[in-house]
This record gives sequence, C-alpha cells and structure tokens, in this order.
Amino acid sequence: MDDLALDSLKPGEGGYILSLDRTHPLRRRLLELGFVRGARVSIVRRAPMGDPVELRINGTDLALRASDLGGIWVRL
Repeated sequence: MDDLALDSLKPGEGGYILSLDRTHPLRRRLLELGFVRGARVSIVRRAPMGDPVELRINGTDLALRASDLGGIWVRL
C-alpha cells in the first residue's frame, strides 16, 4: 500500500486518513474538523507560493498552512 504524508500529495490527488501524529500541534482541532481515520481527503489546489493549501475532506473545503500538513498520514 502507498502510505504518505498529506504534504507530499499534489493537487488532484487524495486518499484516506490513516493517522495524525500525536505531537501534531493542531491535532485536537484537526480531529474536530473531521481528520479521523478513514475520512476521504484530497488536495484541491495550492496557492501560487505554495501556502496555504486548499483541501476537501468529507465534502467540505478548507485551507491549511502547508507546514500543518506534515504529520497527517494518508493511504492512496
């Protein structure tokens, strides 16, 4: 299986959440936003300078800083 950090995906690619690092600074907030195991997440687009990144998770679009995508592991 292909397990990758969310920050390594390109626009148009997506996968299913496997886990969030326990030390992730936004762990609690991300869980509240639906970043739970099995949730479908995809990269919609990146800003011209690479930050922020627009994501779609469970049909909802949101933007996160690129640095916050590390530590979110997905399976393609």
